[in-house]
Amino acid sequence: MDFEYSDKVRELQARVGAFMAAHVYPNETRFHEEVATGDRWTPTRLIEDLKVRARADGLWNLFLPESDKGAGLTNLEYAPLCEIMGRVHWAPEVFNCNAPDTGNLEVLARYGTPAQQEAWLAPLLNGEIRSCFAMTEPEVASSDATNMQSRIERDGDEYVINGHKWWTSGAASERCKIAIFMGVTDPEADAYRQHSMIVVPLDTPGVNIVRTLPVFGYDTGHGGHCEVLFEDVRVPAENILGAEGAGFAIAQARLGPGRIHHCMRAIGMAERAFDLMCDRAWRRFPFGKPLAKQGVIRNWIAESRIEIEQARLLTLKTAWLMDTAGNKGARIEVSAIKVAAPNVAVRVIDRAIQVHGGGGVSNDFPLAAMYAGARTLKIADGPDEVHKMAIARRELHRYQPQEEPVLG
Repeated sequence: MDFEYSDKVRELQARVGAFMAAHVYPNETRFHEEVATGDRWTPTRLIEDLKVRARADGLWNLFLPESDKGAGLTNLEYAPLCEIMGRVHWAPEVFNCNAPDTGNLEVLARYGTPAQQEAWLAPLLNGEIRSCFAMTEPEVASSDATNMQSRIERDGDEYVINGHKWWTSGAASERCKIAIFMGVTDPEADAYRQHSMIVVPLDTPGVNIVRTLPVFGYDTGHGGHCEVLFEDVRVPAENILGAEGAGFAIAQARLGPGRIHHCMRAIGMAERAFDLMCDRAWRRFPFGKPLAKQGVIRNWIAESRIEIEQARLLTLKTAWLMDTAGNKGARIEVSAIKVAAPNVAVRVIDRAIQVHGGGGVSNDFPLAAMYAGARTLKIADGPDEVHKMAIARRELHRYQPQEEPVLG
C-alpha cells in the first residue's frame, strides 16, 4: 500500500490550508459572535460569504468519490483534506463538505432515482439547502439497528411514517428541507432486510421538532442536534430510496466513508490542539522557566505526536482498503479507526487543556468545545464497545477450532 500523496492532493492540501489560514482561523471569533447575536437557526453571514468564495476557488464538494459532481477524489485522496477542515468545527460547511449532508449526498447520488436527484441532490450539491439523517432513537439501544421501532408502512401510493428520533443533526436549520428517515418496513423479514430509507420533506404534516439537544452544554446553532417526532407522516411512495428492505445495506454503505471523514476530522482536531499546546508551552513561565522545558510536558508532547501519527496511518490504511477492496474489505479497520481516532483526539485535547490551565476550560480557546466534540465521537456512529465487539468477533473467528474441543 502506498500512502504517498499525489501532486493533485498536495495541491489541494495547499489550497485548502491557505483558505483556512486566510479566511477561517481569523474569523473564529466572528462566527461565534454571529451565532450569539442572531437567530441561531439562520445561516451565518460569514459562512454564506465564505461558501461563495470557496466555490469560486474550486474548493467545493471535495468529498464525492469517483464522481463528476465533485472533485472525483478517492477516499484516500480526500482524507488529508478532511483533516485540514476538521481543525475548525464549522469549516467543512464552507466547502459544502459537512455532515450529515455528505453522507446524504452520497446516498442520493448512489441510490436516488433521477427524479429524487433533481429534486434534492442538485440543490444539496449547490449548497442551497441542507438535510438531516433520522436514525437514532431515544427508547432503544440504536447501536443495534434490529432494535429500531420506527415504522414505514405502505398505504396505496404513499408510505405512512411513525417514529421518534433524536440526535438528528441539522434539522433545526431553516435551510434544512429534507430528512432521510430509516425505519422498519417488514418486521418479519431477515434482520438485515427489515429496514428501509425514505426521503421526508420536513414541511410534511406530522413532522415535529421537539427540541434541540446541547452537547456537553454547547449549543452553537448550526442546525442543532434535534429530537424529532414523526406522527402519521405521509409521503409519496416514490420517495423510497432503493428498494424496500435495502435500508441496512444503504446505512452500511453510507457510514463507511462517513467514519473516514469523522476520524480524519478528529485527527485534525488533535493536530490543532497539538499546535496550541506546543505554542502555549513556550509562552507560560511557571517556576522560572517555560513549560516547554518541563519533563512532563515534553512527555505529553512526545506521546501526542506518536498517537496522532498512529491514528492517521491507520485511517489512511482504512481509506486505501475501502478504495481497493470495498467496505467489506475494510470492516475491521473501519471499526478500529472509529475507536482509535476519537480516543487519540480526546487524549491530545485533554493534555492541551491542562497546559492551558484555566484558559483551557474557557471559551477563550477552542479546546473545551473541541473536547466536547471529540468525546461525543466515542458514542456517535456506534459506541466504542460495539466496534471492539465487532473487531474481536471477526478476529476470533479466524482462530475458531473446526471441531469441538474434547473436554476432560
